[in-house]
Amino acid sequence: MSTYAIGDIQGCAGSLRRLLALIQPNWSEDSLWIAGDLVNRGPDSLGVLRKIKSLQTEYPDHVRCVLGNHDIHLLMAHYELTHTRKGDTLQSILSAPDREELINWLNHQPFLYREGKYLMVHAGLLPSWTENQAESLASETQRIMIKDPRVFLEHVYGNHPDYWDDSLEGIDRYRVIINAMTRLRFCTPQGRMEFHSKGQPQHAPDGFFPWYSVPHVRKPDTIALFGHWSQLGLRRMPGYLSLDSGCLWEGTLTAMRLEDNQFFQVPRSEY
Repeated sequence: MSTYAIGDIQGCAGSLRRLLALIQPNWSEDSLWIAGDLVNRGPDSLGVLRKIKSLQTEYPDHVRCVLGNHDIHLLMAHYELTHTRKGDTLQSILSAPDREELINWLNHQPFLYREGKYLMVHAGLLPSWTENQAESLASETQRIMIKDPRVFLEHVYGNHPDYWDDSLEGIDRYRVIINAMTRLRFCTPQGRMEFHSKGQPQHAPDGFFPWYSVPHVRKPDTIALFGHWSQLGLRRMPGYLSLDSGCLWEGTLTAMRLEDNQFFQVPRSEY
């Protein structure tokens, strides 16, 4: 039994097909985990969304994915809460005959997935969160969003509050949770987040650090899998695995087999 963890696909359906052909999962035993950002900027966001939805529908116990910031952007565009931006490749989904089906499926994906010693999130975790707390906050946010996604998402965009406080309530509470789990790269040791910098870790703004380098209260044997940060690239660190190898930016799409840390990679492919 093998588990393959994949970083940001972002609409690169051709690369996804080639990667699946390379690893050839045995769906009766193997699992596929995807660290968010299924869609946008790549050439075939619709193809990626349909493929992952199809696989999860057929093998519900073997395909897991979490929501990324581009997936949230698609949900916002679907509910007409934001406009698509230059460079977006979401129109094929928004015009698709199975649009409602796809959006409903996406809306039911979690912000965090945890199994055994692994915890997968798209962007990051705040240093004060334990694994149990992060999992609970992710589940709470998902439950609220599923009840009425349009109303929930209407106020979710924004950079403030930019730190966690257990007393936060309402949309402020959920905005911090979603921003951390889908957008975080840099934060202070106290957990204040910064959302403008996207470059290399060594170019952190003054007083900020890559979120994974700040001491966390997580258990030492837990490994956090994440994507989102193409400038960081594919990187193994004690307790962390960065999976976004920049397929969208002429890099590769990568799957890591968690049982033996073996990497499988294919280049970006338009078809």
